[in-house]
This record gives sequence, C-alpha cells and structure tokens, in this order.
Amino acid sequence: MSTFDPDALECLAAIVEETGFERAAQRLNITQSAVSQRLRALEAQVGTVLIVRSRPLKATAAGLLLLKHTKQLRLLRADLERDLRELAPSSTGGGREEERISIAINADSIATWALGALGDLVRQGLPLEIITDDQDFTHEWLRSGQVLGCVTTLKQPLRRCKLVPLGAMDYIAVASPAYAQTQAPQGLTPHNFSRIPFMAFNRKDDMQGGFVSKAFGLKRVALSQMFVPSSEGQVRAVLAGWGASVLPGLLVKDLIHAGQLVDLAPGHVLPIQLYWHCWNLESDVLDALSAALTTAAARALH
Repeated sequence: MSTFDPDALECLAAIVEETGFERAAQRLNITQSAVSQRLRALEAQVGTVLIVRSRPLKATAAGLLLLKHTKQLRLLRADLERDLRELAPSSTGGGREEERISIAINADSIATWALGALGDLVRQGLPLEIITDDQDFTHEWLRSGQVLGCVTTLKQPLRRCKLVPLGAMDYIAVASPAYAQTQAPQGLTPHNFSRIPFMAFNRKDDMQGGFVSKAFGLKRVALSQMFVPSSEGQVRAVLAGWGASVLPGLLVKDLIHAGQLVDLAPGHVLPIQLYWHCWNLESDVLDALSAALTTAAARALH
C-alpha cells in the first residue's frame, strides 16, 4: 500500500474544506503555487484526478476516499495528543489548527442542547469543527467521509459506522401574539395554514409541512415559505411578525412562558427522533465525543 505525504493529504483537505486553492494556501500559510504542486504530486501518486475544478469545487470519488483517510489520521493524532496530555500535563501539544476534528450537527440541536455537551472537550483543546445542515441531510457529510460523526434523523447505521439513539426533539408551531391575533385568531387550522408564511431553514427543510400533515391528517400540503438558515434567526423573524414557524419546544418554551410567542396549535407536537452516527473506530476522542453528546441528549430530549 502506498504511503501518502501527510502534508499533501492536508493540502487536499484544505482545498475541499476551504472550497478553493487561494483560501487553502492562506490556511496552510503557503503559496497557491505550492498548493497546486502538492495536489499534482498526490494525483500523480494515486494515478487519478482528485479535484474537479468546477463551481463549486468538488472532490472526486478518489478524492473523497483520501479525504476520509486524512480525517482518520487527524483522529489518530488527536488521540495521541489526548494521551500525551494525560501522561505529561505540562505538554503544550503539537496539534495544528488545520487538523480539525469535524462533526455535522443539525442547526436546531446546535441552538438547544449540543453546544453545551461539547464545551468540556473544547476547553481541553479539541480542535473541533461543527458543520451544520438540515437534520435529514447531516448523514451525507458522514457518508462522504467529510466528518467523523453526525447528529441526524437517519435510523439505519451507515456502513462501518456505529449508531446511538439520542431521543426525540419535540417541535411546535409558534407565532407572535400580534400576528396570531390578526392572521390566525383561531390558531392554526386546516383552513388557514396555506395563507400563513412559515419560516424554514432552507429548501430542504420539510419540518413545517410535516407538522401540518400530522396535525390535520393530510397527505400533502402546500405552504407559503420564507427561508432563514438559522434556528435563532427563525425565532427572531417570528418575533418580528414575519409569520409562523415550527421550532423546537426547547428553543421557544421560555418565550411562550414570557408571552412573547404563542403556540398556534396547542396539543399538537411533532417529535423528531435523532441519532448519533460515527465511524466504528477505536478512539478515545471519538468515544469522548459520543459520550458527551449522548449524555447531554439524554438530559434534554425524551
């Protein structure tokens, strides 16, 4: 088996993660020409193209395999750093900023329970990178090898990965009191939901449609939507009277209690089951990440 230059592998990872050669060069503190040279040398060693120079730039299938290998090397180095700190607490470690440990977490978990779970690990020096996406798509980052773990709704374990159920996050429909009074005085009903604009994370987000379908027993619904790619941003948009949204109860319960938001469909809740998937590897760092997330989820979810 070929031995690949770690600097060349990190160069490939930087190109993919920074979505370009110029930003990769800035991150690695080398010239753009040096980035191209390292990539060409790696492609010559592998015998195939690793990067498709498109817009946006993309890794080929071979490039994704090497990217996954690079992530695994990062994990091994992070494990070594962790063990060395235990044996020599005064050690400053030799980890580099670009050797980040990447995981994918849905935006609603980031906005509610997940960040608190990771605080201790970050304070211990774990170079963490969190990638956010809709909960139905975070597993694609793991499948492609771009992250080593993800919080997702997928309940089937991915190949060579471990799966841990985290629990269910409850979603409710909310609006500002003023908006509800003028636009939905009877609350959300089968007759008015199509006229109410709903805040959604992005075009992949079907949470609002799922909630309405379940609440009213409808197979298909057509909603008016606006897109705000942030859980906290959706809350602010709803508070400002833009319309309604379907948001985690964990995120809005205090605002409802304070009278700043109202539940548009009392008694109707959409529970979304979440799962933690990660590579099936022996790793203290990976075990610590898994333990932190599953413990926090057990406290916050049901």
